[in-house]
Amino acid sequence: MERNKMETNNKSNNALKKFFLFLSSFLLIAGCCAGGLITRLYFIHGGKRIWLSSWLQTIGCPIIFVPLSLSYMNRRKTQGSKNTKLVLIKSYLFVCASLIGVVFGAIDYLYGYGSSRLPVSTASLIYGCQLAFTSVFAFILVKQKFTSYSVNTVVLLTLGAVVLTFNVSTDRPKGESEKEYIKGFMMMGLAAVVNGLVIPLMELAYVKANQTVTFTLVMEFDLVMCLFATCLSTIGMLVNNDFEAIGREAREYELGQVIYYTVLASDAIVWQCCLLGLNGVIFCASSLFSGILIAITIPISEVLAVIFFHENFQAQKGISLALSIWGFVSYFYGEITNRNKLINQPLQVETAQVGKFDKSLEKEQTLPIHH
Repeated sequence: MERNKMETNNKSNNALKKFFLFLSSFLLIAGCCAGGLITRLYFIHGGKRIWLSSWLQTIGCPIIFVPLSLSYMNRRKTQGSKNTKLVLIKSYLFVCASLIGVVFGAIDYLYGYGSSRLPVSTASLIYGCQLAFTSVFAFILVKQKFTSYSVNTVVLLTLGAVVLTFNVSTDRPKGESEKEYIKGFMMMGLAAVVNGLVIPLMELAYVKANQTVTFTLVMEFDLVMCLFATCLSTIGMLVNNDFEAIGREAREYELGQVIYYTVLASDAIVWQCCLLGLNGVIFCASSLFSGILIAITIPISEVLAVIFFHENFQAQKGISLALSIWGFVSYFYGEITNRNKLINQPLQVETAQVGKFDKSLEKEQTLPIHH
Protein backbone atom coordinates (compact mmCIF):
# COMPACT_ATOMS: atom_id res chain seq x y z
CA MET A 1 0.00 0.00 0.00
CA GLU A 2 2.77 2.42 0.99
CA ARG A 3 4.75 1.48 -2.11
CA ASN A 4 1.76 2.19 -4.36
CA LYS A 5 1.31 5.57 -2.70
CA MET A 6 4.97 6.42 -3.31
CA GLU A 7 4.69 5.43 -6.98
CA THR A 8 1.55 7.55 -7.39
CA ASN A 9 3.23 10.57 -5.77
CA ASN A 10 6.29 10.08 -7.94
CA LYS A 11 4.19 10.05 -11.12
CA SER A 12 2.31 13.16 -10.00
CA ASN A 13 5.56 14.98 -9.20
CA ASN A 14 7.11 14.04 -12.53
CA ALA A 15 4.03 15.14 -14.49
CA LEU A 16 4.00 18.48 -12.66
CA LYS A 17 7.71 18.96 -13.22
CA LYS A 18 7.37 18.23 -16.95
CA PHE A 19 4.55 20.76 -17.28
CA PHE A 20 6.45 23.59 -15.57
CA LEU A 21 9.64 22.70 -17.44
CA PHE A 22 7.83 22.80 -20.78
CA LEU A 23 6.12 26.11 -19.93
CA SER A 24 9.35 27.68 -18.66
CA SER A 25 11.33 26.45 -21.69
CA PHE A 26 8.75 27.93 -24.05
CA LEU A 27 8.80 31.29 -22.24
CA LEU A 28 12.60 31.36 -22.24
CA ILE A 29 13.04 30.51 -25.93
CA ALA A 30 10.17 32.66 -27.20
CA GLY A 31 11.09 35.56 -24.93
CA CYS A 32 14.77 35.48 -25.82
CA CYS A 33 14.11 35.42 -29.57
CA ALA A 34 11.32 38.00 -29.56
CA GLY A 35 13.12 40.23 -27.06
CA GLY A 36 16.22 40.46 -29.26
CA LEU A 37 14.12 41.32 -32.32
CA ILE A 38 12.01 43.96 -30.58
CA THR A 39 15.04 45.57 -28.95
CA ARG A 40 16.74 45.82 -32.33
CA LEU A 41 13.51 47.16 -33.87
CA TYR A 42 13.59 49.98 -31.34
CA PHE A 43 17.12 50.99 -32.32
CA ILE A 44 17.03 50.66 -36.12
CA HIS A 45 14.04 53.00 -36.48
CA GLY A 46 15.31 55.89 -34.39
CA GLY A 47 15.57 54.73 -30.79
CA LYS A 48 18.79 55.83 -29.12
CA ARG A 49 18.27 55.46 -25.37
CA ILE A 50 20.35 52.55 -24.07
CA TRP A 51 19.32 52.97 -20.44
CA LEU A 52 15.68 52.96 -21.57
CA SER A 53 16.33 49.72 -23.44
CA SER A 54 17.86 48.12 -20.35
CA TRP A 55 15.02 49.46 -18.17
CA LEU A 56 12.45 47.77 -20.42
CA GLN A 57 14.06 44.37 -19.84
CA THR A 58 12.84 44.25 -16.22
CA ILE A 59 10.14 46.93 -15.80
CA GLY A 60 7.49 44.38 -16.78
CA CYS A 61 7.91 42.59 -13.44
CA PRO A 62 4.51 43.73 -12.03
CA ILE A 63 3.00 41.11 -14.37
CA ILE A 64 4.22 38.51 -11.86
CA PHE A 65 1.70 39.78 -9.31
CA VAL A 66 -1.06 38.09 -11.35
CA PRO A 67 0.17 34.46 -10.94
CA LEU A 68 1.37 35.25 -7.41
CA SER A 69 -2.13 36.42 -6.47
CA LEU A 70 -3.66 33.28 -7.94
CA SER A 71 -1.17 31.15 -6.00
CA TYR A 72 -1.96 33.01 -2.77
CA MET A 73 -5.72 32.54 -3.19
CA ASN A 74 -5.18 28.85 -3.88
CA ARG A 75 -3.08 28.49 -0.71
CA ARG A 76 -5.70 30.29 1.34
CA LYS A 77 -8.32 27.91 0.01
CA THR A 78 -6.33 24.80 0.97
CA GLN A 79 -4.59 26.01 4.14
CA GLY A 80 -6.99 28.56 5.57
CA SER A 81 -6.50 32.31 5.93
CA LYS A 82 -4.71 32.09 9.29
CA ASN A 83 -2.03 29.64 8.15
CA THR A 84 -1.33 31.23 4.77
CA LYS A 85 1.72 33.45 4.42
CA LEU A 86 1.45 36.37 2.02
CA VAL A 87 5.16 36.18 1.14
CA LEU A 88 7.21 32.97 1.12
CA ILE A 89 10.69 34.26 0.37
CA LYS A 90 13.03 34.43 3.38
CA SER A 91 15.98 36.72 4.05
CA TYR A 92 18.66 34.52 2.44
CA LEU A 93 16.93 34.24 -0.93
CA PHE A 94 15.84 37.88 -0.73
CA VAL A 95 19.44 39.04 -0.36
CA CYS A 96 20.58 36.71 -3.15
CA ALA A 97 17.83 37.96 -5.46
CA SER A 98 18.71 41.58 -4.64
CA LEU A 99 22.41 41.18 -5.42
CA ILE A 100 21.79 39.15 -8.56
CA GLY A 101 19.22 41.75 -9.61
CA VAL A 102 21.80 44.54 -9.47
CA VAL A 103 24.16 42.46 -11.62
CA PHE A 104 21.32 41.73 -14.03
CA GLY A 105 20.73 45.46 -14.33
CA ALA A 106 24.33 45.84 -15.48
CA ILE A 107 23.91 42.95 -17.93
CA ASP A 108 20.80 44.63 -19.33
CA TYR A 109 22.81 47.78 -20.05
CA LEU A 110 25.60 45.81 -21.73
CA TYR A 111 23.06 43.90 -23.81
CA GLY A 112 21.23 47.09 -24.74
CA TYR A 113 24.45 48.78 -25.84
CA GLY A 114 25.45 45.78 -27.94
CA SER A 115 21.99 45.60 -29.53
CA SER A 116 22.19 49.27 -30.49
CA ARG A 117 25.36 48.65 -32.51
CA LEU A 118 25.05 45.09 -33.82
CA PRO A 119 22.65 43.29 -36.16
CA VAL A 120 20.41 40.68 -34.52
CA SER A 121 22.39 37.83 -36.09
CA THR A 122 25.73 39.05 -34.74
CA ALA A 123 24.35 40.01 -31.33
CA SER A 124 22.64 36.65 -30.83
CA LEU A 125 25.71 34.62 -31.75
CA ILE A 126 27.91 36.57 -29.33
CA TYR A 127 25.39 36.33 -26.52
CA GLY A 128 24.91 32.63 -27.26
CA CYS A 129 28.54 32.03 -26.37
CA GLN A 130 27.47 32.40 -22.73
CA LEU A 131 26.81 28.64 -22.79
CA ALA A 132 30.54 27.95 -22.55
CA PHE A 133 30.86 30.21 -19.50
CA THR A 134 27.67 28.81 -17.96
CA SER A 135 29.08 25.29 -18.27
CA VAL A 136 32.35 26.20 -16.56
CA PHE A 137 30.73 28.14 -13.72
CA ALA A 138 28.02 25.48 -13.26
CA PHE A 139 30.75 22.87 -12.84
CA ILE A 140 32.58 25.04 -10.27
CA LEU A 141 29.64 26.45 -8.31
CA VAL A 142 26.97 23.73 -8.30
CA LYS A 143 29.09 20.69 -9.19
CA GLN A 144 27.11 20.14 -12.40
CA LYS A 145 27.48 16.56 -13.59
CA PHE A 146 28.35 16.19 -17.25
CA THR A 147 27.61 13.20 -19.45
CA SER A 148 29.09 12.50 -22.86
CA TYR A 149 25.85 13.82 -24.36
CA SER A 150 25.86 17.11 -22.45
CA VAL A 151 29.55 17.69 -23.25
CA ASN A 152 28.80 16.98 -26.92
CA THR A 153 25.93 19.48 -26.77
CA VAL A 154 28.05 22.24 -25.25
CA VAL A 155 30.80 21.70 -27.84
CA LEU A 156 28.39 21.67 -30.79
CA LEU A 157 26.40 24.73 -29.71
CA THR A 158 29.58 26.65 -28.92
CA LEU A 159 31.03 25.72 -32.31
CA GLY A 160 27.78 26.87 -33.90
CA ALA A 161 28.30 30.30 -32.37
CA VAL A 162 32.00 30.39 -33.28
CA VAL A 163 31.28 29.54 -36.92
CA LEU A 164 29.16 32.66 -37.21
CA THR A 165 32.09 34.87 -36.20
CA PHE A 166 33.67 34.27 -39.62
CA ASN A 167 31.22 36.68 -41.26
CA VAL A 168 30.84 39.38 -38.62
CA SER A 169 32.92 41.88 -40.61
CA THR A 170 30.29 41.87 -43.36
CA ASP A 171 27.46 42.48 -40.91
CA ARG A 172 28.42 46.00 -39.83
CA PRO A 173 25.39 48.26 -40.32
CA LYS A 174 25.69 51.03 -42.89
CA GLY A 175 26.70 54.40 -41.49
CA GLU A 176 28.21 52.94 -38.34
CA SER A 177 31.89 53.48 -37.62
CA GLU A 178 34.21 50.56 -37.04
CA LYS A 179 34.99 51.90 -33.56
CA GLU A 180 31.31 51.86 -32.55
CA TYR A 181 30.85 48.40 -34.02
CA ILE A 182 33.84 46.98 -32.12
CA LYS A 183 32.66 48.60 -28.88
CA GLY A 184 29.23 47.04 -29.33
CA PHE A 185 30.89 43.69 -30.01
CA MET A 186 32.89 43.93 -26.79
CA MET A 187 29.90 45.03 -24.70
CA MET A 188 27.80 42.11 -25.92
CA GLY A 189 30.69 39.72 -25.24
CA LEU A 190 31.02 41.05 -21.69
CA ALA A 191 27.27 40.59 -21.20
CA ALA A 192 27.63 36.94 -22.25
CA VAL A 193 30.47 36.35 -19.78
CA VAL A 194 28.67 37.93 -16.81
CA ASN A 195 25.41 36.19 -17.68
CA GLY A 196 27.29 32.89 -17.81
CA LEU A 197 28.29 33.50 -14.18
CA VAL A 198 24.94 34.77 -12.92
CA ILE A 199 22.84 31.82 -14.15
CA PRO A 200 24.74 29.22 -12.05
CA LEU A 201 24.65 31.67 -9.11
CA MET A 202 20.85 31.62 -9.33
CA GLU A 203 20.89 27.83 -9.18
CA LEU A 204 23.32 27.94 -6.25
CA ALA A 205 20.95 30.28 -4.39
CA TYR A 206 18.11 27.76 -4.79
CA VAL A 207 20.32 24.85 -3.71
CA LYS A 208 21.57 26.69 -0.60
CA ALA A 209 18.15 28.04 0.37
CA ASN A 210 17.07 27.17 3.91
CA GLN A 211 13.49 26.57 2.76
CA THR A 212 11.62 24.35 0.32
CA VAL A 213 11.84 25.89 -3.13
CA THR A 214 8.54 25.91 -5.02
CA PHE A 215 7.46 27.58 -8.24
CA THR A 216 5.71 30.30 -6.23
CA LEU A 217 8.97 31.01 -4.45
CA VAL A 218 10.75 31.13 -7.82
CA MET A 219 8.30 33.81 -8.99
CA GLU A 220 8.95 35.82 -5.84
CA PHE A 221 12.70 35.47 -6.43
CA ASP A 222 12.23 36.70 -10.00
CA LEU A 223 10.15 39.66 -8.81
CA VAL A 224 12.76 40.80 -6.28
CA MET A 225 15.55 40.34 -8.81
CA CYS A 226 13.72 42.41 -11.43
CA LEU A 227 12.85 45.17 -8.95
CA PHE A 228 16.51 45.72 -8.06
CA ALA A 229 17.60 45.53 -11.71
CA THR A 230 14.92 48.11 -12.54
CA CYS A 231 16.16 50.38 -9.75
CA LEU A 232 19.64 50.42 -11.28
CA SER A 233 18.26 51.14 -14.76
CA THR A 234 15.98 53.86 -13.35
CA ILE A 235 18.96 55.62 -11.81
CA GLY A 236 20.74 55.45 -15.16
CA MET A 237 17.68 56.89 -16.92
CA LEU A 238 17.40 59.74 -14.41
CA VAL A 239 21.07 60.65 -14.80
CA ASN A 240 20.78 60.47 -18.60
CA ASN A 241 17.44 62.37 -18.70
CA ASP A 242 15.82 59.49 -20.58
CA PHE A 243 12.36 60.00 -19.06
CA GLU A 244 12.24 63.54 -20.43
CA ALA A 245 13.40 62.36 -23.86
CA ILE A 246 10.77 59.62 -24.33
CA GLY A 247 8.08 62.01 -25.64
CA ARG A 248 10.44 63.69 -28.10
CA GLU A 249 11.82 60.35 -29.29
CA ALA A 250 8.27 59.03 -29.81
CA ARG A 251 7.41 62.00 -32.05
CA GLU A 252 10.56 61.50 -34.12
CA TYR A 253 10.28 57.69 -34.35
CA GLU A 254 10.24 56.53 -37.97
CA LEU A 255 7.27 54.18 -37.51
CA GLY A 256 5.13 56.69 -35.63
CA GLN A 257 4.22 57.35 -31.99
CA VAL A 258 1.70 54.51 -31.65
CA ILE A 259 4.20 51.93 -32.91
CA TYR A 260 6.89 53.46 -30.70
CA TYR A 261 4.91 52.96 -27.50
CA THR A 262 3.76 49.54 -28.71
CA VAL A 263 7.39 48.53 -29.18
CA LEU A 264 8.27 49.70 -25.66
CA ALA A 265 5.33 47.88 -24.05
CA SER A 266 5.94 44.69 -26.03
CA ASP A 267 9.63 44.75 -25.15
CA ALA A 268 8.84 44.97 -21.43
CA ILE A 269 6.32 42.10 -21.52
CA VAL A 270 8.45 39.79 -23.65
CA TRP A 271 11.60 40.21 -21.58
CA GLN A 272 9.70 39.56 -18.36
CA CYS A 273 8.36 36.31 -19.81
CA CYS A 274 11.93 35.42 -20.75
CA LEU A 275 13.26 36.02 -17.23
CA LEU A 276 10.42 34.12 -15.63
CA GLY A 277 11.13 31.24 -18.01
CA LEU A 278 14.83 31.39 -17.13
CA ASN A 279 14.11 31.08 -13.42
CA GLY A 280 11.64 28.28 -14.09
CA VAL A 281 14.10 26.25 -16.17
CA ILE A 282 16.80 26.59 -13.50
CA PHE A 283 14.25 25.49 -10.89
CA CYS A 284 12.90 22.50 -12.87
CA ALA A 285 16.16 21.41 -14.52
CA SER A 286 19.52 23.18 -14.14
CA SER A 287 21.53 26.26 -15.09
CA LEU A 288 23.26 24.19 -17.77
CA PHE A 289 19.96 23.37 -19.45
CA SER A 290 18.93 27.03 -19.37
CA GLY A 291 22.22 27.87 -21.10
CA ILE A 292 21.51 25.23 -23.74
CA LEU A 293 18.05 26.70 -24.39
CA ILE A 294 19.51 30.20 -24.74
CA ALA A 295 22.11 28.85 -27.17
CA ILE A 296 19.45 27.15 -29.29
CA THR A 297 17.83 30.55 -29.83
CA ILE A 298 20.85 31.58 -31.92
CA PRO A 299 19.81 29.86 -35.17
CA ILE A 300 16.17 30.74 -34.53
CA SER A 301 17.11 34.41 -34.18
CA GLU A 302 19.24 34.11 -37.33
CA VAL A 303 16.26 32.93 -39.36
CA LEU A 304 13.90 35.50 -37.85
CA ALA A 305 16.39 38.30 -38.53
CA VAL A 306 16.52 37.27 -42.20
CA ILE A 307 12.71 37.25 -42.39
CA PHE A 308 11.92 40.48 -40.53
CA PHE A 309 15.05 42.60 -41.00
CA HIS A 310 16.25 41.14 -44.31
CA GLU A 311 19.69 40.34 -42.95
CA ASN A 312 21.91 38.17 -45.13
CA PHE A 313 21.84 34.40 -44.60
CA GLN A 314 25.36 33.25 -45.46
CA ALA A 315 26.63 29.67 -45.56
CA GLN A 316 28.09 30.10 -42.07
CA LYS A 317 24.62 30.67 -40.66
CA GLY A 318 23.38 27.48 -42.30
CA ILE A 319 26.26 25.52 -40.74
CA SER A 320 25.55 27.10 -37.36
CA LEU A 321 21.89 26.13 -37.64
CA ALA A 322 22.82 22.50 -38.40
CA LEU A 323 25.31 22.33 -35.49
CA SER A 324 22.80 23.83 -33.08
CA ILE A 325 20.05 21.39 -34.06
CA TRP A 326 22.53 18.51 -33.78
CA GLY A 327 23.58 19.65 -30.30
CA PHE A 328 20.00 20.08 -29.13
CA VAL A 329 18.99 16.61 -30.37
CA SER A 330 22.10 15.14 -28.74
CA TYR A 331 21.15 16.58 -25.36
CA PHE A 332 17.61 15.24 -25.41
CA TYR A 333 18.74 11.86 -26.70
CA GLY A 334 21.06 11.64 -23.71
CA GLU A 335 18.23 12.67 -21.35
CA ILE A 336 15.92 10.01 -22.77
CA THR A 337 18.66 7.36 -22.51
CA ASN A 338 19.38 8.25 -18.87
CA ARG A 339 15.68 8.31 -18.03
CA ASN A 340 15.20 4.82 -19.48
CA LYS A 341 18.07 3.57 -17.34
CA LEU A 342 16.44 5.02 -14.22
CA ILE A 343 13.07 3.49 -15.09
CA ASN A 344 14.66 0.04 -15.33
CA GLN A 345 16.24 0.42 -11.88
CA PRO A 346 14.37 -0.69 -8.70
CA LEU A 347 12.28 2.02 -7.06
CA GLN A 348 14.25 3.56 -4.19
CA VAL A 349 12.54 6.50 -2.55
CA GLU A 350 13.18 7.73 0.94
CA THR A 351 9.96 7.98 2.92
CA ALA A 352 11.04 11.24 4.56
CA GLN A 353 11.78 12.82 1.19
CA VAL A 354 8.45 11.72 -0.23
CA GLY A 355 6.74 13.20 2.80
CA LYS A 356 8.52 16.46 2.16
CA PHE A 357 7.38 16.47 -1.46
CA ASP A 358 3.79 15.70 -0.46
CA LYS A 359 3.72 18.49 2.09
CA SER A 360 5.08 20.96 -0.45
CA LEU A 361 2.55 19.88 -3.05
CA GLU A 362 -0.30 20.38 -0.61
CA LYS A 363 0.87 23.90 0.08
CA GLU A 364 1.95 25.06 -3.36
CA GLN A 365 0.90 22.38 -5.83
CA THR A 366 4.37 22.72 -7.31
CA LEU A 367 7.47 20.57 -7.22
CA PRO A 368 10.48 21.44 -5.00
CA ILE A 369 13.80 21.84 -6.73
CA HIS A 370 16.13 18.87 -6.61
CA HIS A 371 19.34 17.87 -8.37
